[in-house]
Amino acid sequence: MHKLLLIIIDGVPYRNWRRLFGNLEGWVKSGDARVWKMRAVLPSTSASCYASIHTGVPPQVHGIWGNANVKKLDLPDVFSELARAGRRTGAVTHSFWSEFFQRAPFDTVRDIEYDEEAGPIHHGRFHTMAGYGHANQMTPSDHDLFATLTRLCEVKGIDYGIYHSCTLDSMGHRFFHDCEEMDHACYLLDEQMAPFIQRWRDKGYEVIVTADHGQDERGHHGGAGELQQDFAFYYFGASAMPAKDVVLDQLALAPSILTRMGVAVPASMKAAPFFTA
Repeated sequence: MHKLLLIIIDGVPYRNWRRLFGNLEGWVKSGDARVWKMRAVLPSTSASCYASIHTGVPPQVHGIWGNANVKKLDLPDVFSELARAGRRTGAVTHSFWSEFFQRAPFDTVRDIEYDEEAGPIHHGRFHTMAGYGHANQMTPSDHDLFATLTRLCEVKGIDYGIYHSCTLDSMGHRFFHDCEEMDHACYLLDEQMAPFIQRWRDKGYEVIVTADHGQDERGHHGGAGELQQDFAFYYFGASAMPAKDVVLDQLALAPSILTRMGVAVPASMKAAPFFTA
């Protein structure tokens, strides 16, 4: 059975993925990875996208209209369906993911780290970014978060893991994406991530590296348009895929993950999977 890791780097527009992530692009050039453009749901707001990524339904169905109304979702999602099928799940993400898919509200002491046999998230390691603002980013080191996910793979034996950090989204809101600071930040994250991708692949995981949404010239997202909605989707794996010029639907990601991992897709996920089993 396939094992898979979903790596979500928050808030990077498509053009900056293809221009600044040299290790990822090097793997595309060598044939070890393939890349597509993916388009976010509307609104292209972070929490709305997170909920859609794992439920496969749009915000107009799951009801997460923005970052201010985070709640427990009562819909089938990737974690719930994998856990029901006996697969082990892990998450190293912003706390919103725990609130959506495990329990809400988020209790920092109880929920910052847990290992729960009942699931649906069996092994959770979360951060809140409490105190976040324009001048104080409050984002943890991506290197440390990559290492944490790797421990879940190697020590806890997860079959599916999700990684999510807001470093580049936060910097994009502060500096916007066409500047020296963002060029360096994207370069550094790509450099930090590369050895972990190699390690995950060596352990038998297929790997997706993508975003939740993009950002425009003023550091904004939430609305429509190529810069706000479109981002790259890199895939390290052997599944058949659409033609490289097809724009992938974010709503197809959840059913595609379940299909690739050999788990039945619930009726609520209506988008056609782009992965094969």
